[in-house]
Amino acid sequence: MSTDYNQQEIWKKFNKQGSGAGGGAQKLTPEEEKKQNLKQIGIYLLITFLLTYGTEIFGIMPMVGSTDADQAMAAQQMISSVMFIPALGALLTRLLTRERLTAKSLMLTIELKRDLKYYGLAWLGFVLLTGFGAALYFLVFRDQFDPGLGYMKAISEAQGLETTQAQLQQAVVMQLAMGVVLAPFVNLINCFGEEWGWRGFLLPRMLKQFKVVPALLLNGLIWGLWHAPLTIMGHNYGVGYPGYPVTGILAMCLFCTVMGVILSYVTIKTKSCIPAIMGHGTLNGFASVGLLFTSLDHPYNVFLGPAPTGLIGGVGFIAVAGFLLYHLYKEEKEGKEFAF
Repeated sequence: MSTDYNQQEIWKKFNKQGSGAGGGAQKLTPEEEKKQNLKQIGIYLLITFLLTYGTEIFGIMPMVGSTDADQAMAAQQMISSVMFIPALGALLTRLLTRERLTAKSLMLTIELKRDLKYYGLAWLGFVLLTGFGAALYFLVFRDQFDPGLGYMKAISEAQGLETTQAQLQQAVVMQLAMGVVLAPFVNLINCFGEEWGWRGFLLPRMLKQFKVVPALLLNGLIWGLWHAPLTIMGHNYGVGYPGYPVTGILAMCLFCTVMGVILSYVTIKTKSCIPAIMGHGTLNGFASVGLLFTSLDHPYNVFLGPAPTGLIGGVGFIAVAGFLLYHLYKEEKEGKEFAF
C-alpha cells in the first residue's frame, strides 16, 4: 500500500470528524450532505407535526366550543403556544443532528440599511395589499359594505357598551393606526415561533433539495397542512361551509402557499428570517381590517374576502407572490444559487 494512499485515507477520516472539543468542522461529500439535509427535513417535520397535531387534537379540540370561560381561555392560550412548536422543532432537530449553531445558521442577522426595501415589503407592503384586497372586495360586493360600522357597534353592544357613531369611527381609526404601526412588534414573539421554523430552518434545506419554485411551493403547502386541525376547528373559515372541512384546508393551503412565497422571498434576499417575522406579524394584526366594515344584514363570504384569506381579498398578495416567484425562477435560470 502506497504512502500517498495512506495519506488520502487519513485526510478523508480527518475531514469526516465532527466538531467536538478541538475538532474541525465536519466536511461532507455532496451525497452525504444531501442525505444529511433530507434527514434534518424528515426529523423536523416529524417533530413539528406530531407535537402540533397532538396538542391540537387531544388538548385544544376537546375545549373548543366550551361554555366554561376558563376552558375557553385555556384553549386560546394553547393555540398561541402552538405557534412556538416550529421553532422548537428546529431547535430539537439541530440538537439531534449535532448541527453547530452560528449567527449565520440561526438566520437572525439584521442589515437594515442594505435590506430596507425588503422590510418595507413585509411591513407597509402587507398593509397596502391587505387594504387593496378589502377595497376590491367591497367594490365587487357593495351590499356587504357598511359605512355605518354596524359590525363594530354590535361588538360594543355585546360588551355592554353604548357608543355614538363618532366614537365608533374614532375607534376604527385608532385600530387601523395601531395595526399599521404596532402589529409587527406586538406579534413579534409569537411569529418568531413559526418563522424561525418554516423560513429560518426548513426553507434553506428545501432549497438544497429542490429548485426554487418547487421548494417555495412545497414549503407553503407544508405550512398550510400544519394548520389543518385549527382549520377544522374553524380558524379563518369557520365551520359548516360546503365541503367542510376539506374546502377550508385547501383554502388555507393556498393562502399559506401565497404568503409563504412572499415571506420566503424576503428571507432569501436578506438571508434572515426577521423580515418574514415582521411580515407575519403585520398580517396577523392587520388582516381582519376589512371585517370592521362588513354588513350584518349581508354576511361576507370567507372564501372570497374581505380578508386576504379569501381569493378576492388576497388578490394583491397572489399577484405579488406570482411576480416574485417568477423573478426567482429567472434568477435561477441565469445561474444564481440561493444558498444561505
